[in-house]
Amino acid sequence: MALISCEGSTSTLQSAGPSAKIIADLWWMMFIGAALIFVLMMMLLALAFRTRPQEQATAGHGRRDIRIWILSFGLGFPVTVLLTLLIYALVIGERLLPRDDPDTVNVGALAQRWTWTFSYRDAPGLRTKDTLHIPAGRPVDVEISSADVIHSFWVPRLAGKLDAIPGRVNVLRIEADKPGSYQGLSAEFAGTGYDDFGFTVTAHDPAGWAAFIGGDAP
Repeated sequence: MALISCEGSTSTLQSAGPSAKIIADLWWMMFIGAALIFVLMMMLLALAFRTRPQEQATAGHGRRDIRIWILSFGLGFPVTVLLTLLIYALVIGERLLPRDDPDTVNVGALAQRWTWTFSYRDAPGLRTKDTLHIPAGRPVDVEISSADVIHSFWVPRLAGKLDAIPGRVNVLRIEADKPGSYQGLSAEFAGTGYDDFGFTVTAHDPAGWAAFIGGDAP
């Protein structure tokens, strides 16, 4: 019930590509780490309120036990979990960076209230509005920019999000495991009309991609 809102076309937990899967794995690691820390804190809280008949007779010993619990588990355990999560996040964050790959497809994404315009290095002069076409199973570097204000390019099931900033080009790598349509969002409030500001990513099989680049597909 708690995770029912995490399903659907914009779910970051229903990954459909390697980059999105890495982000989903990080989310689960953070969720598990936070849950472990929460459970331990509740145990320590219960221990602090627990009363025992013999408590006064062994007050000094009891206080030492509580200090050991606080230092070992109240501080040591959370610090260990958080450091582990930090190291894990740095490692997988580095894996998300675009790298030189001869199989990479390069596309451009220009944001403008309220339209996304996509261009394709493999087909100079080809432009599409509000629908980005990519080949499935191949890495795609999206060169993101803006013609007016700051927007944000985000396809939750394929990758993380990255801002579109006027006068700057930011590169985000996305990839779809299989052909299909994936919903994209502009995740940065940019004024009246923002609520309808979205786009679609269409991933093609090899034949469909060749037909699109060759101008044989709409």
